[in-house]
Amino acid sequence: MSRVHILAIPYPAQGHVIPLMELSQRLAKYGFKVTFVNTEYNHKRVLNALENKDYVRNHISLVSIPDGLEPWEDRNDLGKLTEAFLKVMPRKLEELVDRINASETEKITCIIADGSMGWALQVAKKMKIRRAAFWPASAALLSLSLAIPTLIDDGVIDNNGSLLKNQMIRLAPTMPAIKTADLVWACIGDLTTQKVIFDVSVANNRAMKLADWIICNSVYELEHGAFTLSPKILPIGPLLASNRLADSLGYFWLEDSACLKWLDQQPTKSVIYVAFGSFTIFDKTQFQELALGLELSGRPFLWVVRSDITTDGNAYPEGFQGRVATYGKMVTWAPQQKILSHPSIACFLSHCGWNSTMEGVANGVPFLCWPYFADQFLNENYICDIWKVGLKFNRNESGIITRDEIKNKVEQVLNDEKIMERASKFKETANTSGGEDGYSNKNFNNFIEWILRLKSM
Repeated sequence: MSRVHILAIPYPAQGHVIPLMELSQRLAKYGFKVTFVNTEYNHKRVLNALENKDYVRNHISLVSIPDGLEPWEDRNDLGKLTEAFLKVMPRKLEELVDRINASETEKITCIIADGSMGWALQVAKKMKIRRAAFWPASAALLSLSLAIPTLIDDGVIDNNGSLLKNQMIRLAPTMPAIKTADLVWACIGDLTTQKVIFDVSVANNRAMKLADWIICNSVYELEHGAFTLSPKILPIGPLLASNRLADSLGYFWLEDSACLKWLDQQPTKSVIYVAFGSFTIFDKTQFQELALGLELSGRPFLWVVRSDITTDGNAYPEGFQGRVATYGKMVTWAPQQKILSHPSIACFLSHCGWNSTMEGVANGVPFLCWPYFADQFLNENYICDIWKVGLKFNRNESGIITRDEIKNKVEQVLNDEKIMERASKFKETANTSGGEDGYSNKNFNNFIEWILRLKSM
C-alpha cells in the first residue's frame, strides 16, 4: 500500500528551515514519505553541514528548486531575494510536483508550505492538492500581519505599509505591545525592501485562506491572547529535537560539537551562551564592545561568532582572545538545542529569533535580549514584558550597547531570583503542552489524523 506523501517547503532562511525540518522529521516518524524542498543555494548548504547524510536520506527526501538569484548574489537582501523567488519558484515547484507524480507511485498527497510562501499554497490549490500552512514564528506575529486591514483603517499605516503614526499598538491585553516602527516589514532594509515585504505579507494573508490547516510552532499557554484573537491558528510547539530524542537538522553551517565537551567542564549555571542567529551583523565598534563586555563580566561564556557576523571581518579587540582563553570559547556555529539544555548554561544572550526564544523558554533559561530586525523586537517584548524571563539592553547616545551595560545586565539577570523562578515555570508549561496530554500534542495528533484521512478522499 502506498504511503501518504507530504511535500514541505520553507521560506529560504535558516530560522524557517529548521522548524519545518523538525516538523518533517516528526511526520516521517509516522511512516509518511516526506519530500523537503529547499532552494538550490540552501540545499547545498544543508547537505554540506549534514554529518549523517544517509540517516536523512533514509527518512526525508531532500530536493531543490532555484530561487531566481545567481549563486554570488546576496541572499541577505530579503527584498531582492523575495522578488526573485516569486518570479521563478511557483513554476519550478509545479514542475517538481509533476515530475514526482509522474515518476513515483506515491504521489504528493499534501503540501505543507511556510506561511511566508503563500504562493506555494496557491500552486497546491491549482494542482488540486490538499494544503496546510506552517507558521514558524509567533502567533502574535501572524495576528499582526492578519491585522493589516485594521491598521490601515485606523490610520496607523497607509495602503503601502508606510507608517502614518509613531505609537505603541497592542492587539489584545495579554499580547506584547509593539512600536509601529518595529512592525516586521518596517524594520527590514531600505524603503524598497520594506514595500516588497509588506506586499508579500498582504498576499500571504490572502493565500492563508486556501489552507485547510494553519499550524504554528508555539504554545497556547505562552500566547493565549494571540490564539484567542486568531482561533484558526493551532499551536503544535515547541518543535524541538529533544522531544524526539534525536538531532536537529537543516543547519546552514557545520556545528562545532566539541563545545559540548567544553561545557561539561564548566560549573552548573555558570556559562553565558551568546548567539545571534543567521542574519545579525555588527559593525566593528559594537562587536568589540560586546567582546569587552563578556570579558568584563569575568564569567565563562560560549559565543557563536559566524564568519560573516561583522562588516569588518571578525576584528576582536587586541589581545582579547588570549585574555579570555581560560574562560571564553568562540565557535562559528553550535548545536544550540543541546547547549541550552546543558546544566552549565546560566543565561542566553540572544537576538530573540523565535526558534531561539522557544528553545530558551523550553529549557528554562533566562534571557538577555539583543534584537536585530523583523519579529525579534516583538519576541523581546514577550520575553521581557509579558513572560518576564529576561532583560533588555539600553543603548547609549550613539546607539551602542556598551561593555559596562553588558556586564551590568549579566549580573542583574543572574541575580534576579524572580526571573529564574518564572523561567522554570515556563519551562514546565512549554514541555507540558508538548507532552502526551498537552494541547500542542492534541493539535498535532488531530493534524496527523487529517493527513491519514487524505488517502481515502
